[in-house]
Amino acid sequence: MLDDLKYIHEKDVQDALGVAERQWQQLEYEFATDFGNLSNIKYENIVLGGMGGSALAALVGQSWPGLSVPFQIVRDYDIPEYVSEKTLFIASSYSGNTEETLSALEQAEAKNAVIVVIAHGGKLEEIATQKQYPFLKLPDTGQPRYAMLVGLKAFVSVLVGAGLAEKALLDELVGNIEYLKSHIISWVATVPTASNPAKQLALELIGKSIVVYAGPKFYPAAYKWKISFNENAKHVAWVNQYPEFNHNEFIGWTKQPTDKPYAIIDIRSNLDHPRVLKRFEVSERLLSGVRPAPHIIVPEGKTLLQQLLWTTILGDFVSLYLALLNGLNPTPVDLIEKFKRELDT
Repeated sequence: MLDDLKYIHEKDVQDALGVAERQWQQLEYEFATDFGNLSNIKYENIVLGGMGGSALAALVGQSWPGLSVPFQIVRDYDIPEYVSEKTLFIASSYSGNTEETLSALEQAEAKNAVIVVIAHGGKLEEIATQKQYPFLKLPDTGQPRYAMLVGLKAFVSVLVGAGLAEKALLDELVGNIEYLKSHIISWVATVPTASNPAKQLALELIGKSIVVYAGPKFYPAAYKWKISFNENAKHVAWVNQYPEFNHNEFIGWTKQPTDKPYAIIDIRSNLDHPRVLKRFEVSERLLSGVRPAPHIIVPEGKTLLQQLLWTTILGDFVSLYLALLNGLNPTPVDLIEKFKRELDT
């Protein structure tokens, strides 16, 4: 099935696999943004308001490049009490109409926070234009979850514009275009299953509830896998991270239910803390026979950024092939759209 290009084209109507294949092009996108005097402010913290795919890039930003001031992602209507005029508040919504983000922005304005907006359009673009906030307009990628790379470039651009990061980070990000292209070519639809690790893993996951585990550095990638399984494959998936796993969820695998129709994915990197890697190994041994053996993903790349990019995009392809195995068009999220409409009635 996954090698039948006619079947793939019939199901993948919006060419989600093509979007995944061309993701590297997002790193070439240039933002025409005037940050004014943002770099003259001594910030005490950063808060980003964003939901779902619109918060993915910021989640990656917690791992790479890391920040010199406290940073919090708000997936809520309300912002933290500590937000002040020394807060850099980033409102991030691909559609520009996410109600939680709009609510958080209004509260940040009331606290005189420094505002920057990232969106493709919608109400956020209108607000940014009207109030002359620095605005980074995202290109059309079809769905928020497909905009992670350009979202990451936007996020790092904001950090640079605010004087919280060096331009070298942007150069590093863009400098990995050829690296991405060289790996993506191994996962595209024209590569047969026998030679395509993304197709092979999708076949292992079909019909099972998926749980993705990673250490703190690679949790952003694991979370992206979870979102991609949910939205692309319309498939139940969960995510957790080590070492927290060993303090609670670990014991949950040992007893009920006896029959466990799950698929486990471990993202294990040589850049993880040595004790995290040890936890993976000991957990796998002690849970042998009571939990399905994990599918171990070892990120490729010399740097943390390379490994995060490699892992994230591999997950995109796996989830898209799983969607096709489920007989589904990966792109639409009709139930989410219906939910939003009924929420407003």
